[in-house]
Order: sequence, then structure tokens, then C-alpha cells
Amino acid sequence: MPASGFRLGIYVFKDAEIVDFAAPYGVWSVARRYDPELDAFLIADAMRPVQTQAGFTVLPNYCFEDNPAMDAFLIPGGFGTRQEMYNRRLHEFIASLPNSCLLASVCTGSWVYGRMGLLDGVPATNRKEPDRLESGPSGKVPIDRLAEIAPACRVSRARVVDAGRIVTAGGITSGMEMGFHLLRRAGYADDLISDVARVMEYTTAYELYRDDLETA
Repeated sequence: MPASGFRLGIYVFKDAEIVDFAAPYGVWSVARRYDPELDAFLIADAMRPVQTQAGFTVLPNYCFEDNPAMDAFLIPGGFGTRQEMYNRRLHEFIASLPNSCLLASVCTGSWVYGRMGLLDGVPATNRKEPDRLESGPSGKVPIDRLAEIAPACRVSRARVVDAGRIVTAGGITSGMEMGFHLLRRAGYADDLISDVARVMEYTTAYELYRDDLETA
């Protein structure tokens, strides 16, 4: 049976990648048509507008000090993760979460967990395709940088990696698969999740990527 009222908190910060957090939120939005008890919300360092990448500005529902109850906390990627890796307030907030709260990420969001040492000895993934800067002489593919940030992590090329409490997804659009997989972790049946994908007109991609999953 699914967990009643499963709550997904998504962290937003300066220069977060839009699709990284919008895709899992969108999956949750459609899934609420089947179970209104599902809830997704945005969390930020403080209760003020947050300008993500390309100038897209969002208003958080909560800040760290609110300490909202949630069943999963998700960090998206984006250029801003280069600063968030060193955000002590974020690290302290993550450390304060109960062990029952899943720690999820999309794309370079896993760098934060790697920097905190939370990926030591467990598998995790990251974006595998470089942008123009990352493919240049002084750049580095994000998944290779993850291996540098967290040398004790077993880096995987799967689209989604479920290591128990920590669940990571690869590139930008893999936030869709993260949303579907978190529904699975919440206890929802495959038939319901497949129907959510159908309503989103995502069935072909869902069936293609569903098994691109590594578990530990």
C-alpha cells in the first residue's frame, strides 16, 4: 500500500536547472489526480523569490527554518550546484532530516551529497552529456566531476540509481524518471504509474527508460 500523504520537498536555489525540478514536480502534479494526498512543494534557504537558470523566478513554499515534514528531499542540478556544494546551511538542513526521509537528486544535485560524504561506498549517477563549456579543454563532464568530488562513490551510468536512502538521477530530463521512481518508492502500483505516464503522453519514453535503473 502507498504511504498516505507522501510529501516531496524540492530544493530551489540560484541558478538551479529548471527542468531538473519542474519535471519531478510535474509528475507529482499529474499523479495527484489519482491520489490527492500526494504533495510536492519548493524549499529554499530563505522565504524570498529564487531566480533559477535563464531568469526563471519561483517562490518557495517553505524555508529551512520552517523544517517542513517530508518523505523525500530532492536537490536539482544546474550551474548553481557549484556554490551549493559549499552551502553550510544546506548541509546542516540535510543532516537534520530524519533517516526515514529519502535524499534524492537530479543531474549535478548529487554533487552536494558527494561533497558531504554521503555517497561514500554507494552507487550514484550524474549527467553524462557535456555542454559546450564542459566539453572544452578546461571543462569536465559532470559525471566525471562527480567521481572527482566523491572518489569513494561507485559512479554509475544508469538513468536512475536507487542506493536505499539516496536516489540519484542522471541528466536534465531524467527528472521525469526520478518522479516516477519516487512514486514507486512511495508504494504506488506500476499500473497507476504507467497511467500517469500515459496521461502525460510520455508512455514511449517511460517504457524505454523504466528499466534503466540500478539498485543497491
